[in-house]
Amino acid sequence: MVQWKAQMIKIRGDILMEKQDIPNLQWFPGHMKKAQRLIEENLQLVDVVIELLDARIPLSSANPMLAEIIKGKPRMIALNKADLADSASTKKWLDYFKRQNVPAVSIDSMKGKGMKQLVKVAEELARPKTEKFVSKGAKPRAARCMILGIPNVGKSSLINRLAGAVKAKAADKPGVTRAKQWIKIGTNLDLLDTPGILWPKFEDQTVGLKLAFTGAINDDIYDREQVTALLLGIMRRDYPERLAERFKLTGNVPEEGLEILEQIGRKRGCLVKGGIVDLEKAQNIVLNEFRAGKLGLVTLDEVPAEDGEKSSE
Repeated sequence: MVQWKAQMIKIRGDILMEKQDIPNLQWFPGHMKKAQRLIEENLQLVDVVIELLDARIPLSSANPMLAEIIKGKPRMIALNKADLADSASTKKWLDYFKRQNVPAVSIDSMKGKGMKQLVKVAEELARPKTEKFVSKGAKPRAARCMILGIPNVGKSSLINRLAGAVKAKAADKPGVTRAKQWIKIGTNLDLLDTPGILWPKFEDQTVGLKLAFTGAINDDIYDREQVTALLLGIMRRDYPERLAERFKLTGNVPEEGLEILEQIGRKRGCLVKGGIVDLEKAQNIVLNEFRAGKLGLVTLDEVPAEDGEKSSE
């Protein structure tokens, strides 16, 4: 059940609105608990864990349960959907992970960018394990990797791109991959695909909000009108020119997200009898176009302040 709570919202370090109802989004269906068990049961079979994050929300798309789940297994990060994120922000995030001693690459699994670098880093991380087998007289084998990530982050698309064929079922809907499957990538890499999992409770409500913006949470479990209005408020503050250009908005753009949504509905012809705006249709347009990158390259998560640095919060 969705709950509502009046509070301030901070996105990218600034207060967006005061006393705004922010949805307390939680989504942890039963199959995700089963997926977590599946991952834990098969972790011993792999040499390296590839954590797939959304480059637009590297912090919000990172499952905080992962550290406990992988239990010290060699790990790397792949920032997927980098084609939809602000490139300068992505570079900052890659530098951040490097300082944390976590290998990281940026990729675009749809167009195939960054694939060679991802495979190279994964093989390097697995080498101590694979060479250990050979040193004990065993036959050389491919590096074995497990890909982990939240729903709709692009795991299946990544595997399909690496394999060069449709091996994993992919869809633009969270929670499609249901069971494990091994995918052979050339002669040096085997990938274990797993279902996407979230975590039972989002401690920071803005995390759930950003997961909703990017499509990682099922659209049916929250009030899309309110979430879309909040997204438009963020776009008005951080990227006003893109918002105005995409939706042909002229003059002073309203401050309230719901008013912006109504303007967009009129501009796009989302009208019903009596000239009333069909807000549901307008919501779908805004969310779909944002997720497809048609509102420009956007990053919603800032790099966390580290020791000795002043927090932007």
